[in-house]
Amino acid sequence: MGDHKEQSLRVGAAVRRRRRALDLTLAVVAERSGLSVPFLSQVENDRARPSRSSLEKVADALRTTAVELLAAADPACSVDVVRAEVTEVPELVPEPRVRSLVRGHHQLHASEFTGDHDAGREFQHRNDELMYVADGAVEIEAEGRAYRLARGDTMYLTGGVRHRWRATVPDTRVIVVAVAEHIEAVQDRTR
Repeated sequence: MGDHKEQSLRVGAAVRRRRRALDLTLAVVAERSGLSVPFLSQVENDRARPSRSSLEKVADALRTTAVELLAAADPACSVDVVRAEVTEVPELVPEPRVRSLVRGHHQLHASEFTGDHDAGREFQHRNDELMYVADGAVEIEAEGRAYRLARGDTMYLTGGVRHRWRATVPDTRVIVVAVAEHIEAVQDRTR
């Protein structure tokens, strides 16, 4: 229990994100790095772990460093519990609050909004998000249309959709889960 082992990282996702951000194919990275396409595919899918030398070759091919790729790597296993905030004395008029439900640098962000917030503020996120009304009700304006959502309703917004929202009843709680801004979402070009 007292032993602390270094947590292994999944560098494959970081390699894939960087390659896609540069709009490169595996074949181009293979040619630049001197490594094989099958090996690079296995690295990206976390089925092979590159040596330090191979990682440096991949980093050079992607015009970055091995250190940067490792810094952008995902933890191999990650479990994190965010406990509910417990208040000793309930507030008579609860203040609007926002609480992060996910800590750290991950592919998803999740926040809990309690009460109202700046209803005039317009949002436009790069990637997709989901809004879930846990308690109360909200009115959401998205792309010029107004929607009323009650407890248990959800709204899915694709990246780039302009929207604003406001609580319409006291004690409203909204959970917002969004793809992190640092993630390059893949466009479905078949639509």
